[in-house]
Amino acid sequence: MAITERNSMPEILVAGCGKLGGAIATMLKDSAQVYGLRRSPDKVPEDVKAIGADLTRPESLDGKLPENLDSVIYCLTPSSYDAQGYRDAYVNGLSNLLAAIGHHKLKRLFFISSTSVYAQDDDSWVDESSPASPARVTGQQILAGEQTALESGHPATIIRFSGIYGPSRRRFLEEVIEGRMNPVKPAPFSNRIHEEDAAAAVAYLNGLALSGKPLDTCYVASDCEPVRLDDVVEWVRQQVPCAEPVADARKGGRAGSKRCNNHRLLQAGFTFRYPDYRAGYRAMIDQG
Repeated sequence: MAITERNSMPEILVAGCGKLGGAIATMLKDSAQVYGLRRSPDKVPEDVKAIGADLTRPESLDGKLPENLDSVIYCLTPSSYDAQGYRDAYVNGLSNLLAAIGHHKLKRLFFISSTSVYAQDDDSWVDESSPASPARVTGQQILAGEQTALESGHPATIIRFSGIYGPSRRRFLEEVIEGRMNPVKPAPFSNRIHEEDAAAAVAYLNGLALSGKPLDTCYVASDCEPVRLDDVVEWVRQQVPCAEPVADARKGGRAGSKRCNNHRLLQAGFTFRYPDYRAGYRAMIDQG
């Protein structure tokens, strides 16, 4: 690592400064020196120090990381949605970053994961203590990445997000409005979190870590109301004029039917701005 200047503020690296990572970096930039790492450094948010690197190519990191990082938020997304793409993003990229950090000890390493590591399909509740045995190879690679973080030698926390939605992730809402979503009834349970709450949850936990407060090794980050997908669709149709579903409308993806329990995150003191789908989608509808 080459950058040796020590800033009086905490130094945080957001590795994978895309949609979610960029929002996290933006939230943190007023209270910390934030570095955003991504392949296209020109897309890193303003006032965040850009680091152009490809974590699947360790040589691209040479001389680019700060010396005195306090925390790392690892937030990569796959460049391809197959087993290799997921392994590169969640396992190989993290291993390369850890090697570049070397012997410097972080106060906390955050690994952004997914509730797709849960294979439960019986409407049951899942939390941080529930078995994580993903059936899909993509989920298996995410779980392998979690293990890489936990075995890194740094204090590590896994944050498992459910489906993230919001103003920059409008696909579901638009499909309902345009009549391209018509799930079976009753549909599987679905779980979601507004993108603003997703970024805020990471920023909040990072703040706890930097203040020396104890953190658990895993948090489920989902809003306070799991709900069947057809109920969400019906609610949207009652709020805004929608086209009738077309014959080939999507039935909604099926990633099991489970209900995500966020009590550990709430007990840590986090407060949701959008605690359920009604609050989040209502804001999106009102914004147009």
